[in-house]
Amino acid sequence: MTRKIVAIVGSYRKGGIIDSAIDEILSGAMASGGETEKIYLIDQQIESCRNCRICTQEAEARRGLCVIQDDVDMILNKIESADVIVLGSPINFGTVTAVMKKFMERLICYAYWPWGTGAPKVRSQLRTKQAVVVTSSAAPEIVARFSSNIVKLLKQAAGLLGAKKTEVLYIGLAAMEPKPAISNRIRKKATRLGGKLARE
Repeated sequence: MTRKIVAIVGSYRKGGIIDSAIDEILSGAMASGGETEKIYLIDQQIESCRNCRICTQEAEARRGLCVIQDDVDMILNKIESADVIVLGSPINFGTVTAVMKKFMERLICYAYWPWGTGAPKVRSQLRTKQAVVVTSSAAPEIVARFSSNIVKLLKQAAGLLGAKKTEVLYIGLAAMEPKPAISNRIRKKATRLGGKLARE
């Protein structure tokens, strides 16, 4: 069975570190028979969550319906039809980029939060997908991992989107030159990871 891999790119730079690493993952997946699609969040119309909570009121649905008419519904439909999710964002100001954060805030539609309750609950605990989170930092990886919660945030997003297992591709020292490129080590690691995801 052909496995479908959908990648969500939360970087502002096409052809940059995150984009290039994701390309290697998708290339490895395609070489192993996977079907791939890449979505740049900067190319989509994504409005800010209004915190109206209308999407969280219906108990039975897998995903609540948002009142905002933009591209998020289309993106989520593509993710839901996939077997593997790739989420990528560099560290900006200690966390994900603004465009990725805006997208992640809209994932509240996967929660049930009726009025009068103190906190939301995830609608469905059914997790069948695999996921990879890809992130990069100007600092060395070991330093950035302790100073940022970006991996935790991206893993939480992947979980809401149905991931049961999430792997991490972390790229440190990613801003050593004006137009940085991924190393051969990262390229090979990403390609192997993509192939593995397409075969499992």
